Order: sequence, then structure tokens, then C-alpha cells
Amino acid sequence: MKIVWIKSFAAILIVVLFSGCAAFRAQTTGVDLDQAEPMRERFDFTDLRQITESFADELGHSDFILGHERPPIMMIAGVQNRTSEYLDTRNLTDRLRTLLFRTGNVQFVNEQRREDLLREQGYQAAQATPETQVGIGQQLGARYMMSGSLTEMEDRSPRQVRVSRTVRRFYKLTLEVTDLETGLLVWTSEREFAREARQPLIGW
Repeated sequence: MKIVWIKSFAAILIVVLFSGCAAFRAQTTGVDLDQAEPMRERFDFTDLRQITESFADELGHSDFILGHERPPIMMIAGVQNRTSEYLDTRNLTDRLRTLLFRTGNVQFVNEQRREDLLREQGYQAAQATPETQVGIGQQLGARYMMSGSLTEMEDRSPRQVRVSRTVRRFYKLTLEVTDLETGLLVWTSEREFAREARQPLIGW
């Protein structure tokens, strides 16, 4: 019996060696972002893409936006991260701004580059020829401010004898647009989703 086991192990070892040890080699492949599935229960890039596209479609074609004769000017204050993990919420608002900008129904001031704008204007005022200088004090002000928050709730399976652990996370992203002149909330919406993952207690 022992000899049979040794022969079987040797045969398996030979197959692995002649296959170039493919099972142990690192491999990189492209991923279709539109077909990608989440790999864990936490907020990831698939959620970012789906949520920003949904918000951009709703806000970009809302009665609030389309009710203006000219595309309204907005600034983005940011999304507050109220989850238990680090999330790059600026990545979320950057993509949302890009999608909204592409609709042609919204304009944005570049509030993230104000210091750079002032520095360049100062340089031009001192160094550039009058014909090529940009006008000072002629920037357009935003009428509306976009802000929001991302919240999270977590639920884990109770302590008991088991071979795996279930983790369920609930997320809610709320976005709002405020009139900077009146302070009134002129548009708001939210998205909710939950994800569940089963994790083996033994593994790597």
C-alpha cells in the first residue's frame, strides 16, 4: 500500500513539473470592468462605477437641472466617509463630476485648484504680456454646492460551531445639492445596497 502511495505521489509530481508549475506561477489578465463581480463584502470599484453612473443619470436629467435656461454652475464640497474603513471618496466625486460634465447639463468650478489658479493669475499679472493676460477677478462663482455622506452597517454571524463565518454589510450613499445663496436644499437622493460574504475559518 505504501509503495502504491509513493508511486501516485511521484506521478503527480512529474505532471506538475512537466506542466511548467503553472499552478504556482503568477498570472495577470485584463478585466472587463462592465462584467466584473465584487470579490469581497466591502465597498469596491464595482460599487463606485454603478453608483456614480446611477446618480449622474438621475441628477443630470432631473427637473432641477433641466429647469435652468443655462447649465447651472456647481462646486463639489465632497462626500463624508462615515464607514469603518478608509475610502477614497474624492475618487467617487471626481467620477461623478466627469459623468455629469459629459451630459452638458451642468458646469463646475474647479474648487480643488483654486490656489493654482491664483498662483498662475499672479504670475501672469507680473510676467505675461497684456495681450495674453487673463482677467483678474472675473472667475464665475458657483450657485450650487454638492455634498453627501457614505454610511455603513455591519452584521456578523454569531459565535457557534461552524466551518465558515458570514459577514453582511449595508451601505447608503446620500447626495445633496444646496443653493449657496439661500441655503435651501434643492435636490437630494440616496442609494442603498447590501452585500454578504462567507469566509472560511481556515484558509489563506
